[in-house]
Amino acid sequence: MGVRKLVVVSSPSLAEECFNKNDVVLANRPNMVAGRILNYNYTTVGAAPYGPLWRNLRRLTAVELLSTARLNSSLALRHDEVRHLVSGAGSGYGEVVEMKSRLSGLSLNIVMRMVAGKRYFGSASAEEGGGGEGFQEVISEVFELSGASNPGDFLPVLRWIGYGGMEKRMTMITAGTDTSATTIEWAMSLLLNHPNILTKARAELDDVVGNNRLVEESDYAKLPYLQNIINETLRLYPAAPLLVPHYSSEDCTIGGYHIPKGTMLMANAWAIQRDPSVWDEPTTFRPERHEGKEAGLANRVVSLALGALIQCFEWTRVGEGLIDMSEGKGLTMPKVEPLVALCKARECMKDVLVTA
Repeated sequence: MGVRKLVVVSSPSLAEECFNKNDVVLANRPNMVAGRILNYNYTTVGAAPYGPLWRNLRRLTAVELLSTARLNSSLALRHDEVRHLVSGAGSGYGEVVEMKSRLSGLSLNIVMRMVAGKRYFGSASAEEGGGGEGFQEVISEVFELSGASNPGDFLPVLRWIGYGGMEKRMTMITAGTDTSATTIEWAMSLLLNHPNILTKARAELDDVVGNNRLVEESDYAKLPYLQNIINETLRLYPAAPLLVPHYSSEDCTIGGYHIPKGTMLMANAWAIQRDPSVWDEPTTFRPERHEGKEAGLANRVVSLALGALIQCFEWTRVGEGLIDMSEGKGLTMPKVEPLVALCKARECMKDVLVTA
C-alpha cells in the first residue's frame, strides 16, 4: 500500500503463527502519524519499539496501573460512578434514554477521578465548572481519527500536507476512555434485540444479588451468564477490530509466505472472531457458546455498569423495529446510530435507586 508493505492477517491459525512462532520478529510497532502525535513520539507502551524502554514501560503498566492492588484501590470510585449512572438513567414511568453520552460520561469520570481527582461530566461536575462535554467530544474525535488511515503513513511525501486540521486535533488528547462505553453500548443493543437473553441475565442477577442493593464487583465471579454476554459481545464487536499494527524487524515466514523485513502486519480481530471454521453460526449472538470455557476477568467497568443497568431497569426498544447494528468508523468501531432505548425503573429496585 503506497510505498509500505502491508499484510493483514484474518486467519486464527496464521495469527497464532505470527504471535507465537514470530513473536520477537513482529514485536515492534511501525512509525505512524498517530503513534507520533498521540504517543509522545513513540515513547508509550503501545507505540514504543521493542527493547529496554518497552520492557520497562510494560513492567510499570502492569505494576502501577493494572495490578490487582491498584485496581482495588479505585473500587469505591467505580461503584460511586455506577451509582451516578443508574440514579439518572430513568424514572419509574419510563423515558427514552440516549445511552452513548451517558456511558461515555461514566468512563470519562472514572478515568478523570483516578487521574485528576474530580468529575468532569454530569450534573455534579457542572456545578464545579463543567467542561466535560467538550472534552468528551475531543475523545470521540481522537478515536475516530486514530482509526482512520492517514495517507502519510503509506506515502511519506503526503506527511507535509495538512488534512483538515487532523494533527492539531489529535494532539489535544493522548489517551481515551471510549472502549468501555462502546462495549457496553454494543452489549445493550444486542440484549434489546434478544430480550430472552436480557431476561435470563436479569434472573441471574436477581438470584445472586437480590433487590436490596446494587451489584458489586465482588459479585462478578458468581455471575457466569453476565460474563458470557460480555465475552460474546467482545467476540462480535471487539473493542479494537484491527489490533495495533506490528512491524517485522527481519525477514520471516508466515503460512508459507515470505514476509520481508520492514513489513507492516495488522491482525483483523473482527474477522478472526467470526471465522466459521472456529465458531458455529459465527454471526449469531449466543452467550451460551462460552459456557465452560476459561476466560479472563472482563473489564471491571463494563461488567459493573452492564450488570447495574440490567438489574435496575426494564429495557425495551423504541418502536417495533430492531436496533440498528451498523458499525461505524473509528479505532473502537462505534455504532453508526447511537443507542436510544426506553428505560423504566423496576418496582423492586426503586428503593435502591432512591439511595444510589
